[in-house]
Amino acid sequence: MSQGCRPSAPRHAAVYQITVDGQLDSSWSTWLHSMDICCETQRDGRPVTTLTGELPDQSALRGLLAKLWNLNLALISVNRKEPTCESERKAKDGNHVHAPSG
Repeated sequence: MSQGCRPSAPRHAAVYQITVDGQLDSSWSTWLHSMDICCETQRDGRPVTTLTGELPDQSALRGLLAKLWNLNLALISVNRKEPTCESERKAKDGNHVHAPSG
């Protein structure tokens, strides 16, 4: 029996943007891994909440999604955000750039 390829999960922190159908206010932030919470009203009048923040690994992402599920919030999207500049990419990879001490 052959085993299929398994995608490699990131082993380092990553920034995620998670959107759910429903409304959460900022008081939920601490319980939800200190994510930034932004709630907007859609054109049809329904509230949609976006959570954005860094999670240390896939296990933390799974835990956060379970909490949202337990709150009975319908998941709209989960997006992993890439660093926006070279210094952020290096910091994510552990290759910190230090200024020379003078």
